[in-house]
Amino acid sequence: MDYLFLINWGKEHALTVVAVVITLVFFYHYVIERDKAVKLSKKYRNSIFEVQSRIFLNATQYLISGNKDLAIKEFLNAVDLNRETIETYFALGGLFRSNGEIEKAISIHRSLIARDNISESTRLQALKELAMDFDKGGFVDKAVETYKDVLKINRDQQDVIFSLCRIYEDIGDWDQAYNYRIMLSKVGQENQSETISHILVEKAKSLFEQGQFKACAEELEDAFRFAPSVSAKILRLKIFLVQGKMEDAKGLLLELLKEHPMYATFIFVSLEGFNQKLPLRDEYFQRLGQLKEYFLGLVDLDLMESPSIILSRIRLLKDQKRNGDAFELLDVWMKNHGDSDVLKVEYIKILIEVGKTDEALHHTKSLLNNLHSSLSRHYCSQCGFNSDEIFWRCPQCHNWETIQFRWKV
Repeated sequence: MDYLFLINWGKEHALTVVAVVITLVFFYHYVIERDKAVKLSKKYRNSIFEVQSRIFLNATQYLISGNKDLAIKEFLNAVDLNRETIETYFALGGLFRSNGEIEKAISIHRSLIARDNISESTRLQALKELAMDFDKGGFVDKAVETYKDVLKINRDQQDVIFSLCRIYEDIGDWDQAYNYRIMLSKVGQENQSETISHILVEKAKSLFEQGQFKACAEELEDAFRFAPSVSAKILRLKIFLVQGKMEDAKGLLLELLKEHPMYATFIFVSLEGFNQKLPLRDEYFQRLGQLKEYFLGLVDLDLMESPSIILSRIRLLKDQKRNGDAFELLDVWMKNHGDSDVLKVEYIKILIEVGKTDEALHHTKSLLNNLHSSLSRHYCSQCGFNSDEIFWRCPQCHNWETIQFRWKV
């Protein structure tokens, strides 16, 4: 996603970018002022230039060293020296925002918007910066309103549309999230089909939890028209179980396991989610039990190479109090593979449960010797966010379907 890459790169190198921009702004204004027919003597103009040069050089050095407070102080000096330098106000407002001084940033950008002697493009930039201030400060309603004001002036603001997508997805307003993802797909070059599919799945999930199974199935069909995402297929599995379409459910489960074996554990955890107050509850869990038996009885050498498939089988067997079967399955797998720390933990648990405590102690010592830093089960492949919970949309970087299972702890 090119525009997302640029946004993330900009965040990571914000200080460097600001430093370069300020330097360019300084030279720009120097050239402009040099060419203007101002009524100042050459000596006086050179004096201002020297002072500005020293101020911007100091501010740039402070930015590079990460000292935002001193950089802000220098920019305030620049504003006192020349209050017509609009870019200085933008730089100062951006610094206040990044430094957590949201009210000051808002005040600066509002003052720019209220000016009569600025161009419409400058006013639009100030409005966008104000929206970012509200966003950073947690004023969600004001941020949304201001971002929308920007789009009323120019609808091709890709970063603004993305910000609205992020906000609506954060608060779970899936109707609005859908609308702005559609808008983003029209102005941007990146394909939004996968994400739109996830959004429609979230809408369908809400209907499922309310027992509106027919409406859920219809919404889910729309999701598949955009992309057959993993979350869409799992929800379709649940619909098949509600409808009693067991052959369809088995076929879809096998398809999912072959395409995405690492999601095996997620699939059955997701299938367990069913509102206790809904009708068909007993029928649903009875059919789910049949689907689990089908999974446990699958004979597929390729699937059996996947740690996630093995882990899912082990957990299902343990849930059914079939510890002996779980031990036999995992014992064979550990002897042939044995490179998954997560499965080592399961192996140690089973050894204790079947009375093989000495062997369990031996494997525990080996595991502790190799223990690394994180014990969380899942992580985001894009930003590294760690969690024990299943997430289809990363809470940190907001990307969809980036979850990975941690086999090494």
